[in-house]
Amino acid sequence: MKFTLISTPLSEVYVLEIITFRDARGLFMETYHQRDLAVVGLTTTFVQDNVSRSEQGVIRGLHYQDRTAPMAKLVRCARGAIFDVAVDLRLGAPTFGQWFGVELTEDNFKQLYVPAGFGHGFAALTPGAEIQYKCSNFYTPAAEGCVLWNDAEIGIVWPVTDPTISARDRQGQSLQAYRTQPAFQFLSQ
Repeated sequence: MKFTLISTPLSEVYVLEIITFRDARGLFMETYHQRDLAVVGLTTTFVQDNVSRSEQGVIRGLHYQDRTAPMAKLVRCARGAIFDVAVDLRLGAPTFGQWFGVELTEDNFKQLYVPAGFGHGFAALTPGAEIQYKCSNFYTPAAEGCVLWNDAEIGIVWPVTDPTISARDRQGQSLQAYRTQPAFQFLSQ
């Protein structure tokens, strides 16, 4: 098996560990393989790949696309290191408003799967940190949403002091405001 799917405290959010093949020349790994991921239970179809590069100390997020264009992401750090975060935004879910974070680096080869219904954000821990991520839907500006990266109710413990934040992300809504018009509802199974 080329991938190991590791559960997190948030249902449907997973850390993926990738098997790498190394020898004197360097290494090789498959960062995505639809059939092998389906074997371990990840069957999301991805339609778009993105790259984001950030300077050390930048925090981006907490972004999502609403139910008109819901987007899952499979995130990996190709250069440097990031602290990657998912927040449950499914109103009524047992873990609504809770977060999970993991360090993704160019050396640990871990990936974070963030399903639709969750906010996503990250902090760049190194200069020029670059993430590459697969998306299950096309970028749709009309569906964009943002919850405050530093919302006290969520309480993310970011490993960055005095972060650089975009104007858009500083304008994100609080979790309390999000509750009044949630983008996602939890459907119990």
